[in-house]
Amino acid sequence: MQYNRLGTTGLWVSKLCLGTANFGLGDSRGFHDWGVVDQKAAFEIMDYAMEHGINFFDTANVYGGLDTRGLSEEIIGKWFKTGGLRREKTVLATKVGRIFEQDQTDGPNNCEGLSIYKIRRHLEASLKRLQTDKVELYNMHKHDPGTSWDEIWEGFEGVVRRGKVDYIGASNHDAWEIVKAQSIAKSRGFMGIVSEQHLYTPLNRLAEHEMLPMALDQGIGITIFSPLFRGILGIDMRNPDKHQRTAEAEFHFQYLQKQLSEFTDLCVEIGESPANVTLAWELRHPAVNSIIIAPNSVEDLEELFRSLEITLDESVLRRMDEIFPPLEELNPYVPRTINRR
Repeated sequence: MQYNRLGTTGLWVSKLCLGTANFGLGDSRGFHDWGVVDQKAAFEIMDYAMEHGINFFDTANVYGGLDTRGLSEEIIGKWFKTGGLRREKTVLATKVGRIFEQDQTDGPNNCEGLSIYKIRRHLEASLKRLQTDKVELYNMHKHDPGTSWDEIWEGFEGVVRRGKVDYIGASNHDAWEIVKAQSIAKSRGFMGIVSEQHLYTPLNRLAEHEMLPMALDQGIGITIFSPLFRGILGIDMRNPDKHQRTAEAEFHFQYLQKQLSEFTDLCVEIGESPANVTLAWELRHPAVNSIIIAPNSVEDLEELFRSLEITLDESVLRRMDEIFPPLEELNPYVPRTINRR
């Protein structure tokens, strides 16, 4: 395994982060198909990850399925309790900010947001499910435009000072939101955000314009979620139905077959799988500290370790740009065209 510091902190995390959004019982309402890995398989995946050097695990209080919110955290907590210093060896990240439908006690506060009330209550509930007394990284699941940064920081400062959280991270934020948040945190004498969990893939390169340059400039670590874009970028078009696709993946797959076929051809030429070429392409960016993978089996996880050994040369990177063109410069004075691949 290879490791990076998380942003400019002194915390080292594995370049592959084990995502757990797929741990649970499933989603009876369909589209995202979360929670397809049961407890037994989840234990096997976590054991294999730890044995092979993955020290960074990512979860959220709402993972586990729409009807079983919190189940992913419960599975991780039960795994910690099997011993073997599993908890001590894990850099654990969870999230706050989304609606938690199963909580019947929040009343009108059962809504998306980052109030002091919600940060405190939802952290306590997460720690109980995770069967631990602290988490290393507590992420804001999304920006809350309705709550002031002074209140948000007051809430997070409290849990850090009480020793329940080490670092605060963000997810799904814009670059300007993070810069604003950091300015206010600095004025309060607080470290603020150390990392941003963001979508960045060959199919979605918007982050190259502002988020990634900002992260390098401000010392914010970047972790990538859904690096294979719901598995689509891992499809080998010579056998596209080898792995079952979720309803969401199938929806996008129908519009991307030409690009995916060209990508498969490139991967065949260089003798690597599409999934591993995709992860290697993402890891090449200096702002990216870690990539959150969510394998459904030990075999899936084992295959992805190869991505750490791949170096893409300039000719391959140029081909990637041809297949997945970067966005044109967002300059209002330059005429823009629409790519209609």
